[in-house]
Amino acid sequence: MFNLKSEIYLKIIFLLSFTALIGAYFIEYVLGHQPCNLCLIERIPYGLSIILISIILILKKNEKFFIILLILTFVFSFTISLYHLGIEQGIFEESTVCTAKDFSENITKEDLLNQLSKRIINCKDVTFRIFGLSLTTINIVIGLLFIITLTKVYTKYEKKK
Repeated sequence: MFNLKSEIYLKIIFLLSFTALIGAYFIEYVLGHQPCNLCLIERIPYGLSIILISIILILKKNEKFFIILLILTFVFSFTISLYHLGIEQGIFEESTVCTAKDFSENITKEDLLNQLSKRIINCKDVTFRIFGLSLTTINIVIGLLFIITLTKVYTKYEKKK
């Protein structure tokens, strides 16, 4: 069982993850800034963390396992964000992830022409900034802070055993 301080850290990460997702959807649907494919992938860890933290707080079982999953989730987030920042800064070339469309279904000629006529958002294009920083840069900072915090929570859990 976690102590109160660890539970507060998890609740803060839950709220920040929820706020990050709401903010991303607000920027996309209300402000009209279309995300690239990597931006969409960078949302996944936030959704996953909401689910994992909910499981920890509700079930109060296997906390150690779920904390490790959370740490791995944000290591993934941090890594993808660093890669995305590298593309934004011209360090890496855009991969097919950046330009791929969903071709899993059978599409008609008209669908293909319609997709080609739409503006494709490149991963190197920064369409929205906060305080001069791209959302990818902010995601790197958040991911690093979450990794550090969750590692601290994990070590406290280990010391209690």
